[in-house]
Amino acid sequence: MDLIARLNTQLDALGESHLLRKRRHVESPCGARMTVDGRPLLAFCSNDYLGLAAHPRLIVALQEGANLYGVGSGASHLISGHHRAHAALEESLADFVRPHLESASALYFSTGYMANLAVLQALTAGDRDAEIFSEALNHASLIDGARLSRAEVKVYPHADLDALEAALRASRAKTKLVVTDSVFSMDGDLAPLPQLLALCEHYGAWLVVDDAHGFGVLGDSGRGALEHFSLRSPYIVYVGTLGKAAGVGGAFVAAHASVIETLIQKARSYIYTTAAAPALAHALRTSLELIAGPVGIARRAHLQQLLRQLDGDLSLRRWQRLPSMTAIQPIVIGSNDEAMDAAAALFEQGLWVPAIRPPTVAPGTARLRVTLSATHTAQEVGQLIAALNELERN
Repeated sequence: MDLIARLNTQLDALGESHLLRKRRHVESPCGARMTVDGRPLLAFCSNDYLGLAAHPRLIVALQEGANLYGVGSGASHLISGHHRAHAALEESLADFVRPHLESASALYFSTGYMANLAVLQALTAGDRDAEIFSEALNHASLIDGARLSRAEVKVYPHADLDALEAALRASRAKTKLVVTDSVFSMDGDLAPLPQLLALCEHYGAWLVVDDAHGFGVLGDSGRGALEHFSLRSPYIVYVGTLGKAAGVGGAFVAAHASVIETLIQKARSYIYTTAAAPALAHALRTSLELIAGPVGIARRAHLQQLLRQLDGDLSLRRWQRLPSMTAIQPIVIGSNDEAMDAAAALFEQGLWVPAIRPPTVAPGTARLRVTLSATHTAQEVGQLIAALNELERN
């Protein structure tokens, strides 16, 4: 019981610091309007940026996939779990990103977390001199992947190209990886990918880009940050998430065919796990069509209209809306208790906006994290803006 008492003491300390996390029960499909714990809410908290999670064509595609392949895959990919649906999806993903990756191949993973662990572990496996240069604001999965790789890790300050170049110049490692988010999930800003790529090409380093929040949203055809910046290089290792703008689940790594073969042979989070349901892979091919086609084009344009509406109508004096051209719109409040009180007040008005606190963000920068979806209407965003403007003044 002493062990349990110790845990309870730690939990009590979290509660006193306003850092306890709680789950709510969603009782409807993911969307801009959801039923949560029995009440209807206008949700500004999901990563369903294009509103595809409940799209009728995806629902039909998932049903079709289940009819063709059943539910479970039954084994890891390298035993008997690699279904034709997985292979077809990987071919489609490679085609999707090939304009930006030379000799591209793709590998499908169950989650983005597993994909990031795979890349950082496999590309440094067996290399005692490998070094990883990690952006200070990287997602937890990249941080954990760097730690688990056992390579030497050097963290460079956020978007500090001079600091990164100095570290690369001083490095004597034969294998070097520069690792970054494309869109930073708590701030909403973009990494300086063109400059990072130039440094990687100059110093002989891989550029590992986690485009979790850019894939499907950025670029004219939704091909993500690489399309947004018009980048193309064999040095890029690209990680795209398929459970956010794509509306389904899982993730993929796209890179030169030699990189992908290395992952298949060495990535522990790929080799030693049961493959994702083949029905999901089947549905995701339809998701790619929606992203690149008229539906995706129209929804990305609508997202930009909603951002312009925020620019014009949100008027904050004490709180700070961070500069972001993405669907992630953070509003920094500062203290944990005020951020929690603001989220609770919005919830009472039927607006679900999460409060983000340390350790996810730095102490003293607790915030509301507004995420927009292409299925939000201008009227609904106007309702949120009015509530935020009034709440901040009280």
